[in-house]
Amino acid sequence: MADPFSFRLIATDGAARLGEIATPHGMVRTPAFMPVGTQATVKGVMPEEVKRTGADILLGNTYHLMLRPGAERIAALGGLHKFMNWSGPILTDSGGFQVMSLSELRKITDAGVTFRSHLDGAMVELSPERAVEIQALLGADISMQLDECIKLPNARPEIERAMRLSLAWAERSKRAFEGRAREGAALFGIVQGGDDGALRAQSARALVDIGFHGYAVGGLAVGEPQDVMLKVVEDVTPALPADKPRYLMGVGTPEDLLEAVARGIDMFDCVMPTRNGRHGAVFSRFGQINLSNARHRDDARPLDDESGYDIARTYSRAYLHHLIRANEMLGAILLSQINLAYYQELMAGMRDAIRQGRFEEFRTATREGWMRGDIPPV
Repeated sequence: MADPFSFRLIATDGAARLGEIATPHGMVRTPAFMPVGTQATVKGVMPEEVKRTGADILLGNTYHLMLRPGAERIAALGGLHKFMNWSGPILTDSGGFQVMSLSELRKITDAGVTFRSHLDGAMVELSPERAVEIQALLGADISMQLDECIKLPNARPEIERAMRLSLAWAERSKRAFEGRAREGAALFGIVQGGDDGALRAQSARALVDIGFHGYAVGGLAVGEPQDVMLKVVEDVTPALPADKPRYLMGVGTPEDLLEAVARGIDMFDCVMPTRNGRHGAVFSRFGQINLSNARHRDDARPLDDESGYDIARTYSRAYLHHLIRANEMLGAILLSQINLAYYQELMAGMRDAIRQGRFEEFRTATREGWMRGDIPPV
């Protein structure tokens, strides 16, 4: 049987790309935003509702799932799709970023990384081969190579060391992935090199020579300004194959997504829609709105009466404000859902605009809407 994973580039408008990714669990329309289901759940949102917001694909995380409940346990229970009741595609992050951000005690060698679990303090080893094995046990449609993610800004020798180590791990990840021979699954390589254009170019060329189903740009949104991030994206995407999907990891705000699509990115993930929603912040065509602000307490209007998502049209701002101020869990749930729907609405708008050859018009109009801001109450 033919490999079910494939990428079809349908149209371009400038550097912006419209495409489709075929996976064993269904099609992913690109540009695509992946809600983050780190621990086999998108926080506070049922899988059925995540699907209803327009999401085609979710992200799960190797680091968290290997620690709890364990990859072998999930495999014994039928795999991650069955475990979390999600029938669509799943991409799993290899865990490199979490090792950097969550583990205070870690040791990195050529062999892999040894770190102390943030749950119980136990020492855990993660190699490129083990990262691939865990993702296979989870049943991921798209797996990521293990890489070393470092914070920015950083010294060039440290950036180069981490980039070269990530390339060595990329080769080992591919060998391990091919050895498991899971039909239909895909493995992405990760371009590293910090904010150094020459190192990013070296990384991209080497990964293309190794050969992956898709390519991610990693090591961004780790402390650098937005203009630096976008410059790296602009420099890297031309070096990646046009017939493979491009994934910007861990990004970001609606503006980040809009600008990265303009520079040739196809896939994104970020915790921001649900994290901000839990704290009373909503993303919308008016920009970001803080519903914990007292100005909303007597506002009977819905959040956005033109939204394609019924929840954004149904509940009053006053009620959402009340839920957030009262620390009711329903407030966090509803705002998370509204944010996820807005992100998907933004992606759908970009896909339509690329298809119609009017991406720049859409980009300008969207940015102008954010700049005008929310409509004040009467």
